[in-house]
Amino acid sequence: MVATRDPAVEGLEVYCVGGAVRDARLGWPVYDHDWVVVGATPEEMRRRGFKPVGRDFPVFLHPESHEEYALARTERKAGHGYTGFVVHASPEVTLEEDLARRDLTLNAMAETPEGDLIDPYGGLDDLEARVLRHVSLAFVEDPLRVLRAARFLARYAGLGFTIAAETRALMRELVTSGEIGHLVAERVWTETEKALGEPWPEVYFQTLADCGALGVLMPELAADSEALDEALGRLHCLPEEIDGEALVRWRWARLVEHLNEAARRSLAERLRLPKTHAALARQAALTRELCREAETGGLAAERILAWLDAIDAWRRSERVAPLLSLVSLEAPALADDLALAWRLSAQVLPKTLVGEGFQGRELGEELARRRREAIEAALAP
Repeated sequence: MVATRDPAVEGLEVYCVGGAVRDARLGWPVYDHDWVVVGATPEEMRRRGFKPVGRDFPVFLHPESHEEYALARTERKAGHGYTGFVVHASPEVTLEEDLARRDLTLNAMAETPEGDLIDPYGGLDDLEARVLRHVSLAFVEDPLRVLRAARFLARYAGLGFTIAAETRALMRELVTSGEIGHLVAERVWTETEKALGEPWPEVYFQTLADCGALGVLMPELAADSEALDEALGRLHCLPEEIDGEALVRWRWARLVEHLNEAARRSLAERLRLPKTHAALARQAALTRELCREAETGGLAAERILAWLDAIDAWRRSERVAPLLSLVSLEAPALADDLALAWRLSAQVLPKTLVGEGFQGRELGEELARRRREAIEAALAP
């Protein structure tokens, strides 16, 4: 990092902290920077043009770059869960005290604007040793750190990272003490959603299972370890066209597609899952059921029609192609049959039947009959 003159921070004691420092030394992409300001007050930050945005502690946006600048602070445990802390920010708080409240040593490094590393807790050594290690025993004060440690492992597992044995012990302690159960749904889903976007998302769920957290937070997934292992193996088996923002939705759908409807609904409600994710999971589950039935005894036109109805294919035709791609991963011949059945049945349009004089219930019945006939034609040898 090269120092440049910045009137907004000139004269302030400022350090780059956290992810930017960590990832730069890993050769990982750095997209933004977080800064800690030591020795300043909120009033001084506002006078310099910084915009306050922190609800629970003093965080400000730079007047031009809009990067986050937080006043150095300490935290004291005063209740359960992620939010049960009293925050103390004042000009007397040192950089080392601020870094001490962080979760892992590789997140507790700082850098001056000139690029000098400040590493009071051995983060660089752990980074080079590929170890995720807690900064202090205060790790057990925040149950969210269990999920964060698992998520960082999901990001860096391919680089050879592991979680230190003593840190794993503290993760299990947060579970056995019951503290993990105080996490609110929004925080659990936020970390899980991020983990699903990491290079090795299966590591996140396996790590939570190993320390017992998965059984508390997502018992539907933890109930059957063999089924969970199979589900984790599906996280990288996705339709080729799936990427970007859709990746997380599809990975979640593949993770839970083996669960019955009641279990999927229970899990979705507990995590307050976005409706789009829950809907795709249902579609993937319905498609899985269709494939299993085809394996055991073939599919009649009536069953394929019921599947198309269930995924709302007639109104949401964009859903069909990726689900057919999903089928093709395991059963290419079945995917071809379904694709032909869909193309032929989709040509039967309600407006054609209305033009023939059908209406009301008779219209619906005739529409279903002709679509079924089109599917039978597709299945004919």
